[in-house]
Amino acid sequence: MSAPEPTPVPGPHGAAAPDHPDMNEIVGSHDILLVTLDTLRHDVAAELAAQGRIPNLARHLPGGRWERRHAPGSFTYASHQAIFAGFLPTPAAPGPHPRLFAARFAGSETTAARTFVYDTPDLVSGLAKEGYRTVCVGGTGFFNKRGPLGSVLPGLFQESHWEPEFGVTSPTSFEAQVTRAEHVVRELPQEKRLFLFVNVAALHQPNWFHRPGATREDGDTRATHAAALEYVDRHIGRLFAAASSRRRCFAVVCSDHGTAYGDDGYTGHRIGHESVWTVPYAHFFLDPTPAEAAR
Repeated sequence: MSAPEPTPVPGPHGAAAPDHPDMNEIVGSHDILLVTLDTLRHDVAAELAAQGRIPNLARHLPGGRWERRHAPGSFTYASHQAIFAGFLPTPAAPGPHPRLFAARFAGSETTAARTFVYDTPDLVSGLAKEGYRTVCVGGTGFFNKRGPLGSVLPGLFQESHWEPEFGVTSPTSFEAQVTRAEHVVRELPQEKRLFLFVNVAALHQPNWFHRPGATREDGDTRATHAAALEYVDRHIGRLFAAASSRRRCFAVVCSDHGTAYGDDGYTGHRIGHESVWTVPYAHFFLDPTPAEAAR
């Protein structure tokens, strides 16, 4: 289930892009999965991968490691607006860095030969134009459809799902989200391509209940944030299996922003701090198992 050996390709100014698959070959032939691990810090994600505490995620990470990137926004709404416009988190190194997806835009320095370019305002409608069924399984409040603001992001999709069980206060939020995603995949005709987006709420505060023995009075900490990622890892294999059950799937898993737990006196996000701007990122291929491929 690992990605093929990457072939370096030239960027817009001749710079090598060592792991930039040709998205023009992937779009239309693969299903696509985008998972945002809402609020996940890069340092916590990297530590858990190195310590063997997130085996189900780590087995898919190139080299077993997260890539260090910079978030396109400092909170959920801003970052997802950018992500859905094709601006995934940017590699934390001098660029420019060719993008996987981009709207046609004159003068773009990050649109390269292997970038999938669409003539719509956002990636979601761009993939819909290519024949994809676009589905959102929301988590945090900006996806709850309970008011105009919470309806903007899910409104980009042909089909969107949110329930209180998916939200930040549910100790079993990710399990419930995966169950809904599995149902979506089962109901979709085999020949229809799928763009599945899942906004994982479990890392977002409150997350104290994911650490055994923690209480509400203890509050959220960096340790409970880590425990929430371990919880997600225990169930993400089901999501990967569902996403690749129909055909080969191209997956992007990343954080939209991080959050501070007293770092330099800061708490939370929507602030310009290293703990917020630096996020984990990975993209890889998910291959169907022989049993799934025969279905």
